[in-house]
Formats: sequence, C-alpha cells, structure tokens
Amino acid sequence: MKQMRVSLVATVLNEAHSLPRLLDSLAAQSRQPDEVVICDGGSTDGTTAILEAEDRFPLRLLHQPDANISQGRNKAIESATGEIVAVTDAGVRLDVRWLENILAPFERGETSVVAGFFRPDPRTMFEMAMGATVLPELQDIQPKQFLPSSRSIAFRREAWEAVGGYPEWLDYCEDLVFDFRLRAACGPFVFAPDAVAYFRPRPNLRAFVVQYYRYARGDGKADLWRLRHAIRYLTYLCVGPLIGVAGALNNPAWWALYLIAVPGMLWVPWRRLARMWNDLSHLEKLQAVLLVPLIRVAGDIAKMAGYLAGLWWRWEHRGEIPDWRTTP
Repeated sequence: MKQMRVSLVATVLNEAHSLPRLLDSLAAQSRQPDEVVICDGGSTDGTTAILEAEDRFPLRLLHQPDANISQGRNKAIESATGEIVAVTDAGVRLDVRWLENILAPFERGETSVVAGFFRPDPRTMFEMAMGATVLPELQDIQPKQFLPSSRSIAFRREAWEAVGGYPEWLDYCEDLVFDFRLRAACGPFVFAPDAVAYFRPRPNLRAFVVQYYRYARGDGKADLWRLRHAIRYLTYLCVGPLIGVAGALNNPAWWALYLIAVPGMLWVPWRRLARMWNDLSHLEKLQAVLLVPLIRVAGDIAKMAGYLAGLWWRWEHRGEIPDWRTTP
C-alpha cells in the first residue's frame, strides 16, 4: 500500500516557552510527518529563532503578522502539500504515537476526518484542579457526538476545501464551527482516543478567566450553544437568588435542595481530581478540593460575561457575518 503524504500544521504566537515541548514530541513521533508547516502570527519573543534552528525534521516557517488562528491555519494548509493534514497547537506535547494513531483510520479507508483526543498535563496543584473542573475524561466522551479541538485533529485536504477552510471572521471557537461544517459535509468523524495531545491548563485564575471569557465570546459571535448558556444564566440569576432568599428565611426544604444541588454540580470534577492527585500532600488535596468550586464559579461568570459580549458583537455586525451553517 502506498503511504499517504501527511502535512502537520500549526500556528504560533510568542510560544518560545512552550514550543520546545511540541518540537521534541514531533521529533519523537513513531510516524514522522512528510512535512511540518508552521505559521507565525508576528512573534517577538524568540519563537521564530527556535523554529528556524529546528533541523530534526523538515519544517517550513510562514509569516503572517497579525493573523488570527483561522487565518494562520488556512495559510499553513494552503502551503501544505500533503493529502492528509494533521493539525495541532504550539502549547501541547504529543504522545509518541499521536500521528500514527490519528492516521490509522485514513489508512483503513474509513473516513475523511479523524478526531484525536487531548488530556491535561498539569504542573501545579492549581492546574490539576482546573483540569479536573473543566476538561472531560475519556469515559465522558460520546464518540459520535465528540467535536475535536484543533490541537488534535486530522482531515483530508479536500474536506478542508469543501467547507471553505477555517472561518477567518471568528477569533475563538473557530475549531468548533469548522468541526460542525466538516461533519455536515463529510459525515461522522472517526474517534481516535489514543491520538493524545497533552497540554497544560492555564496556570492561575486570572489566565483561566480570560481564556473562558474569550471562548464564550466566540460562542456568542458564532451563535453557539444557546440552550447551554441560557441554563447557566437561569441558574445564577434565578435559582441561586431563590435559594439564598429561602436560606435567609430558614426554609429547610430549600436548604436541603441547596445541599443536594451544589455537591451535585461539583461531583464530577471532584471525581476526576481524585484520580489525578496521588502525588499531592493531604493539605494540597484539601486545597485542590476547595479550588474546584472557585474555578467553577469564576469560569461560569467569565462565560456569562463573554457570551453577552459576543452577542453584542454579533448584533453590531449583523448582515456582515456569513451563515456558517450553510455549505459554501
């Protein structure tokens, strides 16, 4: 069987601190890509020097200052020569068999799109608590509904062409819109759970809040997850105050509801955390448990603010935004 030509693409912007981990993991791949194409969005921290010095595999560096992620990915894919395009991000460490595993379904002729997986790679107790709070485990995934992050996905070049590439009008959640369009054009993805990209969660609460504000703003811009966001607003703006009032009135029934509802919201992240904390001291374990509700609430507030900002942007740009739910 003739081996398919594979291009691996990524975008970078001031990733000098994390880029060596990605490059080392690329050099260690059991199946090497035929080429690596990386688009830099205007780095000023030494990122380009690291890439230009890389000599362990064939790498082409493109420059597109001020490009957003979608524009950078599209430029890299346009320049790529492979019939299969594998996409990842600068801030990850790829499992040694990531490319081999994400390519296997193509080699079997099963699909046009393969969804890889991702797992947290925490370095601190806060990062561990954050990963447990917001990131799914493999057992949480429903393969037929799973929409992969573009830190771990591969597709045939013609699939990318069929949907018009990544949506360049969108700065965040662009990979979700891309996934929806790919699924509409190409049918179900094949899920490759062993094609794992490891990445570090945000290192502190401020960075996490900014990240999730931007994600939710992208949801609002793209008109994604209306019901999910509506439930969040209902919970915090209606149910929460009602429970507070009932508590002030010493209504035991409402307090019972509170004592059931709150642990219910936190049970899943606490369960994930318990699987990750073997190397923590007892004090660190307690701190991590207490961080989970703080991270959950801070993330929800960031999402509520970001989603409104995205809806406002969408209203301001009405008539200019393409209908991404239709095929090109």
